[in-house]
Amino acid sequence: MSSQYCSDALKFQRQFTQSGKNPYEMFKYESRTSIIKNPNGERIFQMNNVEVPEHWSQRATDMLAQKYFRKSGVPQPDGSVGGEISVKQVVHRMVYCWQQWGEKYGYFASAEDAVVFYDELVYAILNQSCAPNSPQWFNTGLYEVYGITGEAQGHYYVDEKDKKIKKSISAYARPQAHSCFILNVNDDLLNEGGIMDLWLREARIFKYGSGVGTNFSTVRAKGEQLSGGGVAGGIMNFLKIGDRAASALKSGGTTRRAAKMVCLDIDHPEIEDFIRWKITEEEKAAALINAGYSSHYEGEAYHTVSGQNSNNSVRIPNSFFSILDIDGDWELKGRSDQKVNKKIKAKSLWDQINYAAWRCADPGIHYDTTINEWHTCPKGGQIKSSNSCSEFKFLDDTACTLASINLRRFFDEASQLFDVNGFEYTCKLWTVVLEISVLMSQYPSKAVARKCYDYRTIGLGYSNLGSLLMVNGIPYDSEESRNITAAITAIMTGTVYKTSAQMAAFLGPFAKYKKK
Repeated sequence: MSSQYCSDALKFQRQFTQSGKNPYEMFKYESRTSIIKNPNGERIFQMNNVEVPEHWSQRATDMLAQKYFRKSGVPQPDGSVGGEISVKQVVHRMVYCWQQWGEKYGYFASAEDAVVFYDELVYAILNQSCAPNSPQWFNTGLYEVYGITGEAQGHYYVDEKDKKIKKSISAYARPQAHSCFILNVNDDLLNEGGIMDLWLREARIFKYGSGVGTNFSTVRAKGEQLSGGGVAGGIMNFLKIGDRAASALKSGGTTRRAAKMVCLDIDHPEIEDFIRWKITEEEKAAALINAGYSSHYEGEAYHTVSGQNSNNSVRIPNSFFSILDIDGDWELKGRSDQKVNKKIKAKSLWDQINYAAWRCADPGIHYDTTINEWHTCPKGGQIKSSNSCSEFKFLDDTACTLASINLRRFFDEASQLFDVNGFEYTCKLWTVVLEISVLMSQYPSKAVARKCYDYRTIGLGYSNLGSLLMVNGIPYDSEESRNITAAITAIMTGTVYKTSAQMAAFLGPFAKYKKK
């Protein structure tokens, strides 16, 4: 990649590293063994001589070895190919990839700024000060560092040079770096954007370690008329197909279920079946377990029933609660004509939701009105769904790449001081990583590629807030804890916005900025 520097671009002063000192040499390393066993004690994975920093926990070591190491195609010192064995390899391929894309597209003021960017990121990851989402660990840098291409899987991207959508020619030249997706589904069976096409788009997402959410409320309910005659089989049948497809793929391979969110508006005619879905399936699983089948979640009982691969949520507007307050009737409306299909007591629906959540932890609730009142780009359309864990709420056919800052790494227990300057620096550093990741990524459809490019959706958060409060002896439910949390969040948010503005000064604002 050719380098482009601009004096108006980003400058980085060293915060945790030193000029001329290899950031990898700032830590002591040791070799460990990683083992994973089945619930019955059977060993199903073992890797010896895993190189990690001494301060890393065994859990972090196991995650690295079992999940994040590339297991094939990596050039070895003897000229053969094999897998990664050291955290240094993984960190280098990610950080080098971000640095290279940043240099190519003019993010840095100078070559030295790019070097500082690299060194500080290496330190941040090895020190566990911050970490990117799983797809970055899985996919980023495999092409740049190892030359691994992989067969194209139907992904798309927007070319920065001509702003046109193009089809990816390999799996890793542009990695899938986003963990959180929201996909639209049309009330159509076979065409692009329709129901069966959704399973294909989801497959691309799951294969590379990401999660997805979709609102299925556009799909006709059971008994509604079809254009070719006959009646629709109902949304629940399609949800069961999607659940089985997700079960077959998982997210990023073994030992993890697919990360999937399924949403349904509370006025959909099949809302009661949706609310009771997991209760019914849990009862079936219990019957099979009582008959002698394994009770483990990977066992035959749970593999037999549906609904085990998604988090389910009901979308509820404020108008529902107004009717609930007066013990009124709630209208369920057909999808094809929006005519009232059925009326049901709002209290009955509310009781069903609460009972189901108590009985099997699903469905959750998305407060539709409140979510859209907080919408940062309302002219782009309504927020209808979220990713699988609901931390990303935005337009359909968008995705978010994440990073999480470890707050404990910025707190000195001896002095009882929080390193605000170091925290701000890390927020800036990783905001740039996430922005570059949008530029370099590929996406599961043309629509997602276009919207992600146009809106530049990123997500920076933090972890270990509870631990930070505990080591200070501060109760969670206290004014002091809320003030500390508010201050940390404000610093992070303000730094991200400031960094975004700095990038916009020389890169320009995101394409849909004026439409927001």
